[in-house]
Amino acid sequence: MNLHVYISEHEHFTDFNATSALFWEQHDLVYGDWTSGENSDGCYEHFAELDIPQSVQQNGSIYIHVYFTKSGFHPDPRQKALYRRLATVHMSRMINKYKRRRFQKTKNLLTGETEADPEMIKRAEDYGPVEVISHWHPNITINIVDDHTPWVKGSVPPPLDQYVKFDAVSGDYYPIIYFNDYWNLQKDYYPINESLASLPLRVSFCPLSLWRWQLYAAQSTKSPWNFLGDELYEQSDEEQDSVKVALLETNPYLLALTIIVSIVHSVFEFLAFKNDIQFWNSRQSLEGLSVRSVFFGVFQSFVVLLYILDNETNFVVQVSVFIGVLIDLWKITKVMDVRLDREHKVAGLFPRPTFKDKSTYIESSTKVYDDMAFRYLSWILFPLLGCYAVYSLLYLEHKGWYSWVLSMLYGFLLTFGFITMTPQLFINYKLKSVAHLPWRMLTYKALNTFIDDLFAFVIKMPVMYRIGCLRDDVVFFIYLYQRWIYRVDPTRVNEFGMSGEAPTATGALPPPPTPAPATATATATATATAAAAREEASTPLPATPTQGASSAATEPQEVPPKPAQDKKRD
Repeated sequence: MNLHVYISEHEHFTDFNATSALFWEQHDLVYGDWTSGENSDGCYEHFAELDIPQSVQQNGSIYIHVYFTKSGFHPDPRQKALYRRLATVHMSRMINKYKRRRFQKTKNLLTGETEADPEMIKRAEDYGPVEVISHWHPNITINIVDDHTPWVKGSVPPPLDQYVKFDAVSGDYYPIIYFNDYWNLQKDYYPINESLASLPLRVSFCPLSLWRWQLYAAQSTKSPWNFLGDELYEQSDEEQDSVKVALLETNPYLLALTIIVSIVHSVFEFLAFKNDIQFWNSRQSLEGLSVRSVFFGVFQSFVVLLYILDNETNFVVQVSVFIGVLIDLWKITKVMDVRLDREHKVAGLFPRPTFKDKSTYIESSTKVYDDMAFRYLSWILFPLLGCYAVYSLLYLEHKGWYSWVLSMLYGFLLTFGFITMTPQLFINYKLKSVAHLPWRMLTYKALNTFIDDLFAFVIKMPVMYRIGCLRDDVVFFIYLYQRWIYRVDPTRVNEFGMSGEAPTATGALPPPPTPAPATATATATATATAAAAREEASTPLPATPTQGASSAATEPQEVPPKPAQDKKRD
């Protein structure tokens, strides 16, 4: 077969006679040949400089048209003797790519000055905050799939069905042509403007197996349910670059370790999430837990959510942070008694929420230690916040005062967020116990932190993120040290409000009498039996009626004294 490649500004190509449109022509290719070519891998390539017209310089489109014909035929339908429909397969595609470029209008809020390029500021004023610009990448690969599967129309699974073309008469399908730009990184694209008179282009031809084609097609095809907008897909393309760079540049063993660690990280993240909810849902007592830290965590989550919304972060990240905010709000209902006051409404419409400390928190010494810890913490926290706010206002640029507040709070929490963990350490120190902590959840989060440390040094990340991973490690090691010095005590209350000692139901009853020794009991019994026998022997018989029964009944009888023998026996 023969390969014909044309470059044109038009999506539908008909100008076969224009020699300027013909970019590459390769003859005598064989379908399924994996041994020919310069490198004996079945691949061919062609490089040339394209003279671009003015329309392309001014954000116009440019297309590549690829024709495969059987040897001896031509793709031009007007050449009746050399053209045959079943001997020709055609595929075209736009080879420039439109990308959005955003202009962030930032300035110093005090001086009004900015370090942005004046030309960029002018373009932002002319085209708005978002401008669509044509970009160019110098490489593209044409693959023809080496496959003999007897596909039937309507049975090809997606996303492969959009590449398989069937003949309407015979029902057979044409050879499958696939434009492969999977390895074209987003960072290698550059904008097309009037300063460029020509563009470099390298076109490669290679056979492709069915299995690899399925992988490329699945990775490159976008979902038809584009309800999240094109911005999400642009972000996903940029995020995929890190995966592609890892596949290209990372050591295979390190890459395998990274994949395994990523899976383990996801599992630990789920387990930490599950145990965190389980801990707070089953918690009956707040002894030893910092309630103020829960409220501070809600504030911190809100700041992060507002910051990422203001900076147009990835939609998936926004959803995950929003779910985290909902969980933190739910924790408030577990650490405090929340009621809705319907008598005193907000703006006369909405019930006013009221918060009251739980009795288990008020009656314990935890509240005193919690107040004390945050009082000491404020001596450090507020001066640092003030210094960072002044630094951010003097030396950094912002879009406005709202963005300054959010970026200042976010940067401060990212830098000094570990300070918010110290109240719980202080409470543990005062109580000399760590039995009240959710150790399962802390363990899973600590393992994830160690995994983040690995990623922080394998993948390029900001320095502040690496410092954040290190500070979390330090705090967890302090927790471990406290667990080591505060030994296990069965009388301490654990995270479920219970201790190791079994409760006694008869604790309020008086203790039973102590039984007498066995020898004393036997002696007392023998003495009582002998006394009863003597009394029976010394009692006179009752008198008969003829012998003065009345006097016997009214006068007491005289008992003779006990003989000496009886006293000695007693």
